[in-house]
Amino acid sequence: MRKHIAYLGLLLTLALILSYVESLIPVFVSIPGVKLGLANLVVLICLYAYPSKYAFLISGMRVILAGLLFGSMFSILYSLSGAFFSLVIMLLAKKVFKLGILGVSVLGGVFHNIGQLLVAVVVVSNYRIGYLLPYLLLSGVLTGAIIGFIANSVVPYLKKHL
Repeated sequence: MRKHIAYLGLLLTLALILSYVESLIPVFVSIPGVKLGLANLVVLICLYAYPSKYAFLISGMRVILAGLLFGSMFSILYSLSGAFFSLVIMLLAKKVFKLGILGVSVLGGVFHNIGQLLVAVVVVSNYRIGYLLPYLLLSGVLTGAIIGFIANSVVPYLKKHL
């Protein structure tokens, strides 16, 4: 059990570091909310290397800590909604539909953006921002594929050594 706690602490630290690194990367698209989602790599790896409850724990703690350190209360709200929504979908895709890491990651990227957009519609009380949906879906597919490709090459190695 102690070994798992140590590894989970390392995964949380890595997720926070990746969140910080991502906050330093300039966004080259003018669509609000589009980013690579590097910290989601850690959550995806955790989803495949540990029981799913740990992925929820790592994801939630990372969002709250990163929001407090590098963001704001609004960033925590948006990130929590996207992270929770995407993680539920990723878990369903993995357990029920038996998708591979790449498919799970793409769905996670897409539903992360959908979750954030739904909260944005409520917060700004304007459904017209829904025009962003096609762009966010495209970015979710692309970034999800990138993160999934990386996770697909890392998870087998970690499973051997954990």
